[in-house]
Amino acid sequence: MKNTFNKITGFICIIFCILFITSCSKSDSSTTLKVGVIAGTEADIMQKAIEIAKRDFDLDVKLVEFSDYVSPNLALENGSIDINAYQHKPYLDKVIQEQKFDFVAVGSTFIYPLAAYSTKIQNIADLKPKAKIAIPNDPTNGARALMLLHNNGIIKLAGKDHLDATVADISENPNNYKFIELDAAQLPRSLEDVDLAIINSSFSVPYGLIPNKDGLLIESKDSPYVNLIVAKAGNEQNSKIQDLIKAYQTEEIIKLAEKLFNGAAVPGWK
Repeated sequence: MKNTFNKITGFICIIFCILFITSCSKSDSSTTLKVGVIAGTEADIMQKAIEIAKRDFDLDVKLVEFSDYVSPNLALENGSIDINAYQHKPYLDKVIQEQKFDFVAVGSTFIYPLAAYSTKIQNIADLKPKAKIAIPNDPTNGARALMLLHNNGIIKLAGKDHLDATVADISENPNNYKFIELDAAQLPRSLEDVDLAIINSSFSVPYGLIPNKDGLLIESKDSPYVNLIVAKAGNEQNSKIQDLIKAYQTEEIIKLAEKLFNGAAVPGWK
């Protein structure tokens, strides 16, 4: 009888421990907000927002860094993160359309201008015929790069709405420029091999290239490509997400972005 009692007691203790550990695990996951960002300067800005969120709202946030544009949305979809902050609306719209993700934009961060850089020329007028031009290979940023060239008279695109433009939509290319499509993260390293590369600020700034300083062409400040904070539908009013947005959309963050991007980052919530 004593042995039976000891076994029952031991079993109860094991069950209690399992329940306790499970409870702690659930508590940890429910109190810590996980935000996905692209590694680099934007991650530095979000880290500051996380510090502000802890100071002002006692909110615990874990930063999860990615090196490409696809993984943060996959992580949001599978629940590995609660929100991400790296993509603009045209890109988000494309992802939702193609992948059927049930995502919503819950806040805005900055417009990070896309610009054209070169180690071969000092002025865009010096770009020679048959020059090699590298652009992002993801659909929306590729279109964004082509629009930059179109708006500056380097090429002409067919049609009026160029948000989905591809190289196939180039209607006029009088200088026979050759377009090379690369992963956005690889573009800074392509500069030695091409004559011109059009690079997102997320990748140019960590490489030491500042849009309004080093760019031969730069997007205008009325660009529609403001970066967004994105969550799964139904989480729009989540108090933790709202507190992090409040912490992000502050003068402290604006000043840090101005410093890190040398004045090229434009607040998208004003």
